[in-house]
Order: sequence, then structure tokens, then C-alpha cells
Amino acid sequence: MDQIDLKILSLMHENARIPMSEMSRTIAMSQPAVTERLRKLEEQGIITAYRAQLSPQKLGKHTTAFVLFRTSNCKDFVAFSEACPEIVDLYRISGEYNFLMKVLTETTESLGSFLDKCSPLGFSTTLIVLSTAFEDKSLVPSHEAE
Repeated sequence: MDQIDLKILSLMHENARIPMSEMSRTIAMSQPAVTERLRKLEEQGIITAYRAQLSPQKLGKHTTAFVLFRTSNCKDFVAFSEACPEIVDLYRISGEYNFLMKVLTETTESLGSFLDKCSPLGFSTTLIVLSTAFEDKSLVPSHEAE
């Protein structure tokens, strides 16, 4: 992967709907060359998906929390988590807890109800997000930094 690929990835992270013509102008390459590089990045599995970024607040999800969870039955907990709409990210972690969840709910009251549903499966510690400095930071340096 070279600097041009990194520029393509940076542009795609900023706006996955960027027109190929605009991307090729920004990178100073022909459209077919940029299209081919993009196809290769997809084939190599570097680009795995194109998604819309949704606003939790506009969807009524005003409370975000990270929940550390300890369970003795990981398989059942993962199945519970997959079926639970409040859990948007689930990580298996090392240490005192088995899992770290990112949870989105309407209110702190609904967060409490969610935690009550979890309690038969194990023990948790909850960290409520007060504000977000940034999220989904790009894995490649910005093309503007050069």
C-alpha cells in the first residue's frame, strides 16, 4: 500500500459517497486508475464495507454507555447480546471482565432496564458517556496533513 492508496482510504473514510471524478481530481489521477486501485483495496479486504453513519440522537438514542461484563457462560452471553438491540458493539476482553459492550438507549431509565435484563447472566460495571470528543477516527492519516 502506497501514499495514493492511503489518500484513497482517507477520502473514502471522510465520505464513502465521494464521486470518482472528485476523488481522481483530488488525488491527481485518472478515474480508471483510481477505480482500479479502489477495486484492489476491496479485493485485498482492506475496504470491507460501505455504510451510512446514523445519528443515535435522531433515532431517539440519547444515552450511550460502556458496560464491562463478567460472566461464567460466554456462549449464552454472546447469544443474548446478538439478540439485544441496545448492544451495538461487543468486545471479548482480557482481565477481570470477559466483555466490553457499547450500549445505546433512549434514557438512563431504559439503560437501567437493560442492565436488569443482563443481571441474570453475570456482573457488570457501567460507564455512562457524558460527551464524545471524537468517534470512528480514521485508521489512515488525513490526506490534508501532507
